[in-house]
Amino acid sequence: MLILQSIGAAVERLAHAFGLYPLMMGKVLARMRKPPWFFSHILRQCEKVGVQSLPVALLTAVFTGMVMALQSWVAFHRFGAESMIATVVSLSILRELGPVLVGLMVAGRVGASFAAELGTMRVTEQIDALWTLSTDPVRYLIMPRLLAVIVMMPLLVVLADAVGMFGGYVISVHVLDQNPHTYIRNSYEYLELIDFYSGLLKAAVFGFIIGLVSCAEGYYCAGGAAGVGKATTRAVVISAMSILIADYILTAWIFQ
Repeated sequence: MLILQSIGAAVERLAHAFGLYPLMMGKVLARMRKPPWFFSHILRQCEKVGVQSLPVALLTAVFTGMVMALQSWVAFHRFGAESMIATVVSLSILRELGPVLVGLMVAGRVGASFAAELGTMRVTEQIDALWTLSTDPVRYLIMPRLLAVIVMMPLLVVLADAVGMFGGYVISVHVLDQNPHTYIRNSYEYLELIDFYSGLLKAAVFGFIIGLVSCAEGYYCAGGAAGVGKATTRAVVISAMSILIADYILTAWIFQ
């Protein structure tokens, strides 16, 4: 009986935890249908998500492109296929590495920030105070954050793709001594628009996941300072795992 009770309690906690996300999504979608939309708050969150995340996103992208070029050269050199390095680097960054790595970086930086901010506001009763002031906290706090991360993620990924491909070019041309004109031609010869658009679609979906999970964890936080820490940890871990799962689902759907 004790084992069954433990299993039942774990299933109940799991169902309660994952029920928060569709509940929060429903609340946000209901608020989007009519004003006010607080555009100033959306722009402020866009600056926080996009501009302030540029250094970590671009630094991750450029070194990823460099490593991809080096590893591809090591593998292709055994078969005399060094000319395919540019194609592999471009396809890998556009389809997978760009959106996934930027998503993970944003989840660690922005997702944790959202969860901590909203969790602190919850445990200090600031969210309850908004209700007493006739201000809807979901419309005022959640909706701008969710929209900002959905809009800014594809823009971050576009810049990260360009910087990552540039990093691969620098290593291939200036370290591995490849012909620059051949490298550039091979970078685009085998690419299709679907390779670029699929990365943007993934970025938007990852942004939705980050915003929804982090805002829900922070908004429904409880338990004081310890609860804020647990909510922040859950937001980052669940966002990262959800990004990887969603990446597989989207890849299977788009390219099959």
